[in-house]
Amino acid sequence: MQNADDGLYVGIDVSKKSLDVDSLPLSHRAQFPNDAGGHQNLKARLLQLQPRWIVVEASGGLEMELVSVLATAGLPVAVINPKQARDFAKAIGVLAKTDQVDAIVLARFGQAVKPALRPIKDGELRHLEDVLTRRRQLVDMLTAEKNRKLQATALIAKEINEHIEWLEQRIKGTNGDLGRAIKESPLWHAKADLLSIPGVGSITVATLLAQLPELGTLNRREIGALVGVCPYSRDSGKMRGKRRIWGGRASVRAVLYMATLVAIRHNPVLKSAYARLLAAGKLKKVAIVACMRKLLVTMNAMLHNNERWAATLD
Repeated sequence: MQNADDGLYVGIDVSKKSLDVDSLPLSHRAQFPNDAGGHQNLKARLLQLQPRWIVVEASGGLEMELVSVLATAGLPVAVINPKQARDFAKAIGVLAKTDQVDAIVLARFGQAVKPALRPIKDGELRHLEDVLTRRRQLVDMLTAEKNRKLQATALIAKEINEHIEWLEQRIKGTNGDLGRAIKESPLWHAKADLLSIPGVGSITVATLLAQLPELGTLNRREIGALVGVCPYSRDSGKMRGKRRIWGGRASVRAVLYMATLVAIRHNPVLKSAYARLLAAGKLKKVAIVACMRKLLVTMNAMLHNNERWAATLD
């Protein structure tokens, strides 16, 4: 058991209208409205308490304003995946689910796990994330409309075609917005220029800048685990299960997967690595994941060492 000398661990359960707060080893149970005034009042309270860790569960973007306010104030905030929180709750025998129960579970998670603290997301970074999110929504709608068109009558198909054209124009617009956002930030522009790699497009780079700001600051194992491209063992007794990847940042992993599919065709280094893995008897999916990890680790090293792709070919 940890005592009060270890510091205060705070959990915040975020919903659309309220913020439920609790802490341990000393309880400071409270509720604040999830609006600008509530964020400022909660920030003031936490500055008084000076917690060692504050854990917030990702809640579909509802937590972003609060996390920004707390992080800007210098408070130690960690944002965790909801699945992590529920798995932890089950592991410690907490089956009930209410806002206050969730808050204390998050506090206990912080005390036991001490999750990585997120870098501050300033206004420009949040704008880039917003554009990326909107682009992803448009792409999903475009895919859905194309699928509907396959079974539509001629009249409906005509309407769908008009919507498809509009969606394609909006996607082009968001591509331009991403490019302008990167060019207007000297730091992002420098990083984007450094990450100029055969097979890695502008959308991949923008996603990495917005949703993986830790790139270039962690070692190869840490960055792989953060994205979720490290295979984990599934062994028990004499049973030896297949190693699988799981967890991590799904949106980053998705664009990294698409970039890798292009890279193993057009990037000489990744193409050679992929061929060697297949020749060694690896399944195609396993080989692709290995190349995803290689590409990610390479980009991480490039930013860390301030080296361009040509310097990594050896």
